[in-house]
Amino acid sequence: MQRIECRLLEMNECAEHIWHIRLDPAQPVPFKPGQYLQVVMGEKDKRPFSIASSPTRDGLELQIGATPGNPYPGEVLERLRSTGTLTIEIPQGKAWLREESTRPILLIAGGTGYSYARSLLQYLMDTEMNRPVYLYWGVRHESQLYEGAEVLAWANEYQQLNYIPVVEHPQAEWLGRTGMVHEAVLADFASLDQYDIYVAGRFEMAAVVRQTLRLRGVQDEHLFGDAYQFI
Repeated sequence: MQRIECRLLEMNECAEHIWHIRLDPAQPVPFKPGQYLQVVMGEKDKRPFSIASSPTRDGLELQIGATPGNPYPGEVLERLRSTGTLTIEIPQGKAWLREESTRPILLIAGGTGYSYARSLLQYLMDTEMNRPVYLYWGVRHESQLYEGAEVLAWANEYQQLNYIPVVEHPQAEWLGRTGMVHEAVLADFASLDQYDIYVAGRFEMAAVVRQTLRLRGVQDEHLFGDAYQFI
């Protein structure tokens, strides 16, 4: 693990209360697709965030959800605004892409958990890895699919990628899948025991997904998610 200073290159609100951030590290950053970093706010205050970019690409990207009144991400954004820099510790986490596997890949993301899936997707495309990939991205409202158009473009270019957005509370005009993201997965797959499954989202969402998949016969050695180090 290394401690590295990063300079802010870009910061924009890509959807309501969701911020896309591009950082320029002072030195090369070693990490695997799917790992995360910690923002050092103090020696006893280190805050984890998924890396939203692939190690095959320059710099680092983050996608941070920060609703009003939530100081945990809000203070990180405020530091970026006021200083234009962040100190990070990297790499963190064990839910990286298992490149040695030949199994098809199932990505289950809830909300800004998509940022974790984004790192994996970029890497799979950049390395032209020939494995079927299914991305199920679950959100409460359609507006939270903040990079939906980009993922659709990737799916058109990368024939192995299948993108299934799932909206829990859709507007009347929404024609896609509805409900809970893990329920959409279960409806589409009779068996999941041949897949490598990567999960990212709130702890409570990750816990429900794990419990449900275990009941479907999925073994823990083929189920990956940073949340599972803590729950």
